[in-house]
Amino acid sequence: MPVIKTRRPADAREFYEGFLGFRVAMHEDGVLMLASTSTPTTQLIVAWPSATAVDPEMLSVDLSIEVADVDAAYAIARARGLDIVRELRDEPWGIRRFFIRDASGHKINIASHL
Repeated sequence: MPVIKTRRPADAREFYEGFLGFRVAMHEDGVLMLASTSTPTTQLIVAWPSATAVDPEMLSVDLSIEVADVDAAYAIARARGLDIVRELRDEPWGIRRFFIRDASGHKINIASHL
């Protein structure tokens, strides 16, 4: 999922929900996850700065990818010597994740639901 960073979350929501017809899959302070109603696997995240954001680190991420087994993905990334920029850990909102930088320099959130 691409991470769209904005300082105008209401306008971003109106664009993706109102114009493109996405539905809100998750809405927490600082982050909104949207999914296409016609193709539910097409999803994106809208993130904005907030002093009380549930996940303020999402503003530093370019892309979020959910995998079946985040522990296996982490082990493979370490074995390959990839650029892990945030170690694997459980988050209080029910995901386990780590951040990695791809060959183009993009920071990617790799996650699985607990």
